[in-house]
Amino acid sequence: MHADLVGRVAQQVEDRMGSEVAAVFANCFANTLSTTMTTMPDGTTFMVTGDIPAMWLRDSTAQLTPYLHFLADDPGLADTVASVSRRQLEYVMIDPYANAFNRAPDGAGHTDDHTEMSPWVWERKYEIDSLCYPIRLAFDLWERTGRTDHLDRFAEVATVAIDLWTVEQDHETSSTYRFERPDPLLPSDTLVRDGLGPVTARTGLTWSAFRPSDDATTLGFNVPGNAFAVTELRHVALLAAVVLDDDQLTRRATALADEIDAAIRAHGVVDHPEHGEVLAYEVDGAGEALLMDDANVPSLLSLPMLGWCDRDDALYRRTRAAVLSPTNPYWFSGATGSGIGSPHTPGRNVWPIALAVQGLTATDADERAGLLRQLCATHAGTQLMHESFDVDEPTGYTRPWFSWANAMFCEFVLDLAGLRTAPAALSAPVSDRGAR
Repeated sequence: MHADLVGRVAQQVEDRMGSEVAAVFANCFANTLSTTMTTMPDGTTFMVTGDIPAMWLRDSTAQLTPYLHFLADDPGLADTVASVSRRQLEYVMIDPYANAFNRAPDGAGHTDDHTEMSPWVWERKYEIDSLCYPIRLAFDLWERTGRTDHLDRFAEVATVAIDLWTVEQDHETSSTYRFERPDPLLPSDTLVRDGLGPVTARTGLTWSAFRPSDDATTLGFNVPGNAFAVTELRHVALLAAVVLDDDQLTRRATALADEIDAAIRAHGVVDHPEHGEVLAYEVDGAGEALLMDDANVPSLLSLPMLGWCDRDDALYRRTRAAVLSPTNPYWFSGATGSGIGSPHTPGRNVWPIALAVQGLTATDADERAGLLRQLCATHAGTQLMHESFDVDEPTGYTRPWFSWANAMFCEFVLDLAGLRTAPAALSAPVSDRGAR
């Protein structure tokens, strides 16, 4: 699928970055397009994450990230992205609390979980970002091409997301969501308090049962997830104003974005013993804060990439310094380099996703070059990225087929090669963006 695009871009990378980088890039860039997509009878596209036969709302957006730069000149590629977007929006309307879906209503997946399962749902771990990512993909497609044919259900989905995020601002008394997994492999696979989760106090932040790693939150309010929601609510407001002509949706999205953003700054900023004021990874609204970062996105490290702040923002720079240091319990340094891992994977494992995000948010050329060398030296001869690898012995890796990691490597290489493009629609006046 899209072999001409793969060949053309891989040659550009080779011309600018050399054959070693280009060989890994070509493998990773082709992988998502050739191995993860199935066109369904309704014309939408179902995308697996790789070695799990389900479609994650988060992953299916992230997997497409490096291809967005070529949409304006490739209508066929834009059609593919639109078909994924439509399927995502349909899934959200089936169950906005679910994070992963089946190809058909066949009841595959975690059917023994104690929650309101549907035969369409593979897993119903509620994560803020599972609603953010479909909004982001729909917005990105419009912003880069001006097309609107994928937005038929966008207003419904955005309204559902706003309603849910508002309810989950008061999770303790307003939410009906519960989740328990019988006999979980790890404690992080289920929620405490009979599925209600950790105790939280209302702050204006919106609650999340799980992190983007699919691990349960420790304190309930995931700060980078809330920051991502702020960004996507502002995207909703823009689309509602420019394309949908929906003043009420514009007002609701803007008001909630402002409320959550203010709550992040009031409750998510804490004093770090070594780095001063930084953003916590999670808080409970009652004074407890968790100082760490996780490899999965949204993360604190990824906030400029998500659009919540600039790379040179002072609060972000202090937070970045903290999470890229031993004060983050999931930052590891070893024989092959250093980077951020996750409690989702064992031991001293670093994630290529986090290394790519570090590169995409870095301002120092030497740091970026070192991260590229590390990624190219730790794929264990496979010429593909993995979920994670042992920082002392990269042949000890998890998940040999993980499309999100491949995509983030490609995004980083495109950035280094000067091939990441600004959205085409940004060149048009705001009043004209919905007219194409």
